[in-house]
Amino acid sequence: MNINEPQNEVPADENYGFQDTSYKAAGEIEGIQKLVKSFYQFMDSLPEAKVVRAMHADDLSLIDDKLTHFLCYWSGGPRSFVEKYGPVNIPRAHMHLKVGEKERDAWLLCMEKAIELQTYKPSFKKYLLEQLANPAERIRLTSLNPD
Repeated sequence: MNINEPQNEVPADENYGFQDTSYKAAGEIEGIQKLVKSFYQFMDSLPEAKVVRAMHADDLSLIDDKLTHFLCYWSGGPRSFVEKYGPVNIPRAHMHLKVGEKERDAWLLCMEKAIELQTYKPSFKKYLLEQLANPAERIRLTSLNPD
């Protein structure tokens, strides 16, 4: 190994983002359900997340189901989101919300904390959070917030 060459962050044999590798790395539907439950627990408890939690209904069961099915689909798993809720267009679905940097960062903080609790490989934890930052930023850019 040449120490002057850049090292890959994700080992080549893990190849996240290809077909269903991310879905499997997340523990399939059961693993994603655990992640989403943890995510919403942090959204309910972290002071930084109050502003984002206020954007949701008191009953989180529908949004919990949507996020679970979206993450399954997004990670290469079953297309159950499309079957239940229709086409996926995450920025458009959030356009009515005022999402600025503060809201984006609060959402990502809840997801980071939830990911930390999972038994995923460290390389997948890093990959997943980095990948989720992309739609979070697109939501910010297309929201009603002027910043």
